[in-house]
Amino acid sequence: MVDPKFMTDPVDPPYARQSNPLVLLAAEVWDHLWPWSHHGFVRRRAIVAAEFSLGIAATIVWILAAMGRLEAGALIGWWFGWSVFEVIIRMGSKPYVKEGPWWGRNYRRANLMDMVCYVGFKNLLIGATLFLALKWAGLLTV
Repeated sequence: MVDPKFMTDPVDPPYARQSNPLVLLAAEVWDHLWPWSHHGFVRRRAIVAAEFSLGIAATIVWILAAMGRLEAGALIGWWFGWSVFEVIIRMGSKPYVKEGPWWGRNYRRANLMDMVCYVGFKNLLIGATLFLALKWAGLLTV
C-alpha cells in the first residue's frame, strides 16, 4: 500500500475500480495504447482532429517500416516525435499516472515530468518491441 502522505491529488480513471480482473486488464491496455479520452474529444474538437491525424500517420510509418520502405533512423526519429506529441495529448486528455507498484490501483494527477517519464518509458518498450520484431523478420535495415 502506498503511504497516503505521498499521494498528491488522487485521480480515479473510469476503469480504476473494476472488480473483474479481465475487464481491468483490457482497460489498462487500452489506456496505455490509446492516448485520447472521451473528455478530450468533447472539449477540443479541432485540436483532436489534428491529433488523430498524426496518430494515423504514426501507424502508417510503422506499416511502411514493416514493408521495408523506411530506414531505422527515420523510424526512430518519427517515434521520438510521436512520444513528444503524445505527452501533449495525454496532459490534456488523461493527465494521471500510477502511484506505487504497477499492479496497484492508485492514480494521481501527473505533472509534466511525470508524463514525460511515463510516455517515454512506455514508448521505449513498445518501440523496442516493434523495432526488434521488424528487424527479426528482416523488414528493417540498420
